[in-house]
Amino acid sequence: MKFKAISLGVALAFAAPLAWGEASVADYRAALADKDANPGFLVIDRGEILFKEKRGLKNASLEKCDFGLGAGKLKGAYAQLPRYFKDTDQVQDLESRLVSCMVKLQGISEDEIKQKLYADQRQNENNTDLEAMVAYVASQSDGMKINPPLKHAKEKAVRELGEAMFWRRHGPMDFSCATCHNEDGKRVRLQSLVNVYNAKDIQATMTTWPTYRVSHGVVRNMQHRMWDCHWQMRTPDIDYGSPATVALISFLTSQAKGGTYDLPGIKR
Repeated sequence: MKFKAISLGVALAFAAPLAWGEASVADYRAALADKDANPGFLVIDRGEILFKEKRGLKNASLEKCDFGLGAGKLKGAYAQLPRYFKDTDQVQDLESRLVSCMVKLQGISEDEIKQKLYADQRQNENNTDLEAMVAYVASQSDGMKINPPLKHAKEKAVRELGEAMFWRRHGPMDFSCATCHNEDGKRVRLQSLVNVYNAKDIQATMTTWPTYRVSHGVVRNMQHRMWDCHWQMRTPDIDYGSPATVALISFLTSQAKGGTYDLPGIKR
């Protein structure tokens, strides 16, 4: 276990002066930069236990799940997702692929899996089992470069769909993803917004997900990021692992190609 027993109070103490300006924001982020102090490692450890635990109607573990490199091969798999899978005839990201494996290998219904997708930080909940397992599998690509394949026709089509969706305005506020994320220097209050078309920007963002959110007290994954962004746009809840979310993640991941994963990330 890499996590060191230190108080998060030290890091959180930097949250108060955020209103002072950009320099204070930089200080706050610097205080969170110690990877060995990242509580996300505890979630990864729990995710490994859950991943290898025999569960479901078939009393099986997920150790034979194929994330694209062969059954049971996790090292570097996340770095090459999303990708096309012949058995589902779909392009899948880590989260949707994990759900497919739970259904196929363990006999757990998709409805049961999706009963509780995310921890509710308002209730001080711990990460869900699904969140923990996603963090574990993703962590096996730490230090590796983002390299999603774009060879299969469906991989190319999904990536193009994701970019189209990125620009599509919708919902009661007539927002698109591009409203916030297509120019340098944009911000919401003191929060800088990533420019998806700036390679340095998008690589710095995508290489740190899944990430431990200090303000949430849990690890969040990209499916949660998709849900949260759409919630902020006041649209209906977007379905976990849906073709729409996978398309957006495919586009964002391809934009970040070549970036090196630094997992788990840690953010405000």
